[in-house]
Amino acid sequence: MNHLLGWRRLARLTFILLYFVINVLCASQQTVQSETQQVKGIVGQSFSFQERVIKSGNLLYGELGSIANVFPGKEGNITLEKRFENRLHLNNVTRYFTLSALQIDDAGVYTVENIDEEKKTTTFELTVYNSVSKPQVTECDSSSCSVVCSVDNEKEVTLTLYRGEEILNQTSSPDLITDLSLHLEVEVKNYNSTYSCVASNPVSNETVLVPKCCSEDGRANDADSGEMTLGVLIIAVFCILVASGLVGLAIYLRKSRNEHSQGRRSEQLYKN
Repeated sequence: MNHLLGWRRLARLTFILLYFVINVLCASQQTVQSETQQVKGIVGQSFSFQERVIKSGNLLYGELGSIANVFPGKEGNITLEKRFENRLHLNNVTRYFTLSALQIDDAGVYTVENIDEEKKTTTFELTVYNSVSKPQVTECDSSSCSVVCSVDNEKEVTLTLYRGEEILNQTSSPDLITDLSLHLEVEVKNYNSTYSCVASNPVSNETVLVPKCCSEDGRANDADSGEMTLGVLIIAVFCILVASGLVGLAIYLRKSRNEHSQGRRSEQLYKN
């Protein structure tokens, strides 16, 4: 009987031990499998990993491991990795690890280990972008009422043409060597509409209004006409001045020739 009770007690203890081990393993597994947050940053600006570290914690980066840590009552210590030197700190107000003066190659997977009470890990996958360039109107053809809008191509940049809020055309390309460009030809019926060219990426956008290159009837617009008129006027004045000079020179030469001839006749009469 005592032998049976001993086996029951042992089985109960084994069950409790297994229950404890299973709970610990499940908790550890839950921590490891924390969801990765997709986050974005802009070159030259700062980025904060939004997991508050009040007393103690670490920041890990890819294969480098720990690049910053903080302990109770102490400032965060930064590793000797030069790329993060003087750029990484724990914000005293928000208590977020903050990386300043972002660079393109700062992109990657960062993990905040928060060990204030019980260990908690939060993972961030950071992508860094340049601010998008402002689009340029590279051509303005008054004969066909058309323009070409272009922008420098970079990572995930999209160029879009709008009439009001309506998208007319859109382009993007993984080939970062070639600029993005879109052609717009304005129809007479839509002459009074407002057109805009927008360059955008996941962190910024730039807009430029498309100028009107011709009048409603398809002729050159007032600005172009004014420039053409001024050019014609300048050419006309120049031609008149040249012609006047040539006429004046001809009269002068003819007068000089006549005076010379009269002088020779007078000299011959005097000799006779």
